[in-house]
Amino acid sequence: MIKAKCAPYLEHGKPERRTALMNRDNHAIISAYAAEFRGLAQYYLLAGDVWRLHRLRWTAETSMLKTLAAKHRSTVTKMARKYKAKIQTPHGPRTCYEARVERAGRKPLVARFGGIPLKRQKKAVPHDRQPVPITTRRKELVTRLHKGRREWCQQPAQAQTHQARKLSDLDKPGRPQPAWAQLMAKMRRKTLVACADCHKTIHAG
Repeated sequence: MIKAKCAPYLEHGKPERRTALMNRDNHAIISAYAAEFRGLAQYYLLAGDVWRLHRLRWTAETSMLKTLAAKHRSTVTKMARKYKAKIQTPHGPRTCYEARVERAGRKPLVARFGGIPLKRQKKAVPHDRQPVPITTRRKELVTRLHKGRREWCQQPAQAQTHQARKLSDLDKPGRPQPAWAQLMAKMRRKTLVACADCHKTIHAG
């Protein structure tokens, strides 16, 4: 497992930068590496040989520092010195790498790689958090259809949608436009929610 997880960070057998992350800011780069390592480390804390993850930590850490160095055209040593920090853990102080994004009037955003004691925790309890439900706004046309009334005759009936190719077709100079076209031009919409009879009338001219 460790060999497989180290592979994305290696090139010719050595830790190498990840060019796909170089266009991101420092906080995002460290956050990406931290999330990958943290997920594996916390998953294997029940294992008796969890200490073997030190190899994966070093590989990912070196790749992260090389990515930051390539982004800033600097060296790995300077990046390590710049982002190194110490945090307190139940097993004592631990060295990690972190990037902060200060925000006015709010807590800073902190991305932290490392600082996880790789010691077996026999009483570790996995916590599977429920995913946050994704809410998306309805498209305007769907909202108009759900109102239950037709936009031209204002009668409750089964909805059909009439669509024009482009708005400029609804307001051609020198040519009188029918009422339905004037309504669409006024709403500045290429669609009109109509009943079946009105839709037939529109197409019949």
